[in-house]
Amino acid sequence: MTMTERSAESVKEDTACCPDQHSQDSRAEGADVPEAAHERVNRRWHEILQETRVAQTGVQILFGFLLSVAFTPLFRELGTFDHAVYVVTVLLGASATSALIAPVSLHRFLSGQRMKHELVETAGRLMMCGLVLLALTIGCTLLLILRIVIPGPFAEALVAAVMLWFGICWYALPLWLRRRAGRRSGIDGA
Repeated sequence: MTMTERSAESVKEDTACCPDQHSQDSRAEGADVPEAAHERVNRRWHEILQETRVAQTGVQILFGFLLSVAFTPLFRELGTFDHAVYVVTVLLGASATSALIAPVSLHRFLSGQRMKHELVETAGRLMMCGLVLLALTIGCTLLLILRIVIPGPFAEALVAAVMLWFGICWYALPLWLRRRAGRRSGIDGA
């Protein structure tokens, strides 16, 4: 049996076993079957849950690290500016943690209330807010660390470069891709 025959056979088995899943997969691959409103909101909710799992883990580890810093011997030797940066960093980390965990709380409170569309919209906004706060937390954490390791303005320059990279990867690139896709669909529709 060749690889193509095995592949075709496995698709038949998957379709026979789970026909609903197969139809959703083919729709996701760009088939012309339109997505119903309830299917779209369910898909978006599951995507938000996946994204939240990734972001929550990172922000919780970072926040735990930040909380422990104040209890190290070196912390007492930091200057006033570094203490201020630390306080801002901890507050940003706490705020990011709150915003990124909020969709879980929303879901618990609103489950069964037939408000999934509102839940998805609000959770999406909280995720964007949480990601901005997380990027700022990471930037401030880098500033704290690099000011100790590399004294002088080079530390601030490196942090600015990293924050610019975050802005490009997390915000500018997705917005550019969205705009490009919008132009392409405008051309296709004309």
